[in-house]
Amino acid sequence: MNDEKHVSKRKIPLSLIWVVSTIIFCLIFTLVSVRGVQAQAKQQDPAVQYAAIIRNVFDFIQRHYVEEVDPKTLYEGAMSGMLNSLGDPYSTFLPESEMTDLNDTTQGSFGGVGLYISKPAGTRPDGKPPYVEVASPIEDTPGWRSGINPGDLIIEINGESTDVLSMDDVLARLRGTPGEEVKLLIRRGEKLEFPVTLVRAIIEVPTTKYAMIDAIGYLKLLTFTPMTVERSKAAINEFRSKGYKALILDLRNNYGGLLNSAVGISNLFINGGVVVSTKSRIPAENRVFYAQSQPSVSQDIPMVVLINRGSASASEIVAGALKDRGRAYLVGEKSFGKGSVQQVYPLDRAGFKITTARYYTPSDVNIDKIGIPPDREVLFPEFTDSDVEELNKLINANKIPEFVAANPEASAADIGRFAQELSREYGLDTSLLVRLIRNEQNRTVIAPVYDLEYDVQLQEAVKILNEGNFRVLMQTAKTLRDLQEEAAQEEEFAQAS
Repeated sequence: MNDEKHVSKRKIPLSLIWVVSTIIFCLIFTLVSVRGVQAQAKQQDPAVQYAAIIRNVFDFIQRHYVEEVDPKTLYEGAMSGMLNSLGDPYSTFLPESEMTDLNDTTQGSFGGVGLYISKPAGTRPDGKPPYVEVASPIEDTPGWRSGINPGDLIIEINGESTDVLSMDDVLARLRGTPGEEVKLLIRRGEKLEFPVTLVRAIIEVPTTKYAMIDAIGYLKLLTFTPMTVERSKAAINEFRSKGYKALILDLRNNYGGLLNSAVGISNLFINGGVVVSTKSRIPAENRVFYAQSQPSVSQDIPMVVLINRGSASASEIVAGALKDRGRAYLVGEKSFGKGSVQQVYPLDRAGFKITTARYYTPSDVNIDKIGIPPDREVLFPEFTDSDVEELNKLINANKIPEFVAANPEASAADIGRFAQELSREYGLDTSLLVRLIRNEQNRTVIAPVYDLEYDVQLQEAVKILNEGNFRVLMQTAKTLRDLQEEAAQEEEFAQAS
């Protein structure tokens, strides 16, 4: 029996011995290699050490991962990981599509057809395919001249159905070389479909809207591009020709843009002195930006600036400068609080954006993650939790779009009556419902420059300028440094008590 056991042990397959030996050898080889690299790396600068490790892992994945990997995928993942590790939401890797969009905005123009569009991420609430919807044509562009309307659906682009295209795919097909044709199939309403052939042109990124409100010039800045200053000067010239007595600068929902553009806009209103300063960890790169001594707008023109939680970055530079320099009265709600400066660096067709400095207002404070409080807070009604539940029911019932479709010329009185009906049914605030109906109405027509009927913040700005006590209000306004110091003192007092 002992002999039989001895024989059975000798019958272990030779192939299995080779496999086990190979695995053990590889593990030993790997451990030795890693220890060798680590021992060598300890003698190096940490930056050199980690760069070498990253390179080694990149090569190892390329050679040994179970499936073949596109080097571009590893490269983009590594870039995204490095920038995300900074914990800064404004320092990010920019793949090709995002880099293209950013370049279009910062350059102020691109080759395209001139349509603001949107696309649902999935099936629409009404169950219909997620086609591309036209939010608004940009004035004096191929899309605008073709007669395409807000609310139209783009069913096909060059024969491809848009319901299966991503937003990046759609933009790639609409934008491109000026002079080339783009063929669209448009659906209007439930049944009307017609083809439209557009020829791409140079499209200027819209940056301003303006109009007169009686004797008040109203200037809304959408973003800060290389064209913003010149377009704003044109608006001011028109205000002057119509004898304006006051000015409202609307920076609500303006996410920012170019620093130089923000400084240029401030130059239009401030008579010399500091606009903003930037400070980095490299003292030699610190800069101070000054206003010119001949502003386009007389210092005797009373001025109100509208801000909200969507006002960020360059918008806050302008609002902060006008507030700290005692030039304008701020109305609305606290701004977003983005007090940092980013630089964009290209990497072939991709690139990355990284924070290089923080900016400081003329009173030498940074508002990052703090925001700029208005001199007079005016808030739109907010939804409660119960309101949200009822609103979901209203949205799923599709009643507001159906009303607007059936009553395209609905007057303010018609909208008010319908809002009251909905309020009785869903228990929602009438003013909120009026705003929702007006937003839906504006989605299907060219939106007006302003809507004084429901915009309570704009109403307050007009009221302030018409009351005639603007100078008194400005005497009570405080700089951002005063406000931050008061807040710090209040916090110390609260902790002490």
